[in-house]
Amino acid sequence: MNQTVRQQKNELRRLFRTERNRLGRNERRHAEQAVIRRLKPLVRRGKKIAAYWAMGSELNLSVLFQTASERGATVYLPYIEPGRKRMWFTPYCANAQAERKRGRSRLHVPQFAGRKVRADRLDVMLLPVVAADRQGYRLGQNGGYYDATLARCRFGRPLRIAVGFSCQLTDNLPHEAHDMPLHGFVSERHNLRFNGRHFVK
Repeated sequence: MNQTVRQQKNELRRLFRTERNRLGRNERRHAEQAVIRRLKPLVRRGKKIAAYWAMGSELNLSVLFQTASERGATVYLPYIEPGRKRMWFTPYCANAQAERKRGRSRLHVPQFAGRKVRADRLDVMLLPVVAADRQGYRLGQNGGYYDATLARCRFGRPLRIAVGFSCQLTDNLPHEAHDMPLHGFVSERHNLRFNGRHFVK
């Protein structure tokens, strides 16, 4: 990676995490409710929807898990094998015990057993972001897992939608050839579509 781009990305991560951490409890709750309302049209019977387990101050989608179950959709969560970048996804079950937890420090992300599927077998992928821009690029945690996973997908599947707070949207982010573009970004104030893809009214 170009050192200048790496430095720019790291500085932007610091700035956007600071902005996200400043959000108050009520502000976060109202934003999360608004985002879930915007995403509900995607949650339909038979759909396979990849979500994520919120880490730290990321936007929490857990209420959407219940909505999906009620509507006959299936939520999948990332499953990362030790030493691998390309992710699998396993179905989430509300009463299931985590098979194991991954992560460092206080951020232990549960992973669930179940039939593993690759990303291109999913209909929709909801991605966490540190930041997103109006050109369709996201800034992640710097792990490279989503880029490595999506690089192997073909034919526009799954639909890639970043979700976050409005304070995480900016005009332009530095990006490189391996950064996989999004199809959309949804926040409490935004329903942005990229690459001509229409997904949420």
